[in-house]
Amino acid sequence: MQRMLVVVFEDESKAHEGAKALRQLDLDDRLTVYRHAIVVKNPDCTVTVREIDDRGPFGLLVGTALGALLGALGGLAGIGIGGTVGLVAGGAVDLRNGWVAEDFVDDVAKALLPNRSAVVAEIEEVTTGPVDTQMEAIGGTVFRRALSEVRHTIHDEHIAAMQADLAQMKTEHAQARAERKVKLQEKINQLDSKLQAELQKAKERLEAAQREARAKVELLQAKAAAAKAKAAEKHIEL
Repeated sequence: MQRMLVVVFEDESKAHEGAKALRQLDLDDRLTVYRHAIVVKNPDCTVTVREIDDRGPFGLLVGTALGALLGALGGLAGIGIGGTVGLVAGGAVDLRNGWVAEDFVDDVAKALLPNRSAVVAEIEEVTTGPVDTQMEAIGGTVFRRALSEVRHTIHDEHIAAMQADLAQMKTEHAQARAERKVKLQEKINQLDSKLQAELQKAKERLEAAQREARAKVELLQAKAAAAKAKAAEKHIEL
């Protein structure tokens, strides 16, 4: 099951230790880590991203669960590490559209107090035992939540409302007098421009989701092939 995992630690060194343990679990085929980051909550309550490990096929954080959660936890202005502010900004909208529930974000935020650190990861795991055992041994507090599919309900409803308004204006335009037609046409043009921009965003969001899904499948296939090859080598040795 695909999950968002957050492990909160008392200090940054423990968080790095937790990230190392998570990567080892991946190498041992106990789970799959799609991407992860280490964050630090500063005394002024801003959040700094110390490390981002994003496997090549996935590209930018825009439109990802990790990007959305980083933005939600830190507030976009509070996130550091190069261009991460811009990368995360696109993801914050997806959080409201169904990536991760707000109550999960609230629970993590309450635990991630100033001067604490956390490992934030997007993972695939069959059982929770391996992660819990490793992280609790290091002193981490584990939060996890199954990732829902990207939902476009809110966005789709917004587009539908704009289309309805546009249709109504066009109907009124056809029946209006000349003076009224000019004003209505201006509003029609403005609304149509906004609608086209929203449709383009919807297309880009769908394409990003499709790329994300393909990349995850390819990663899992690569891991399965590597495990099969490793098993074959052991059989030959025997």
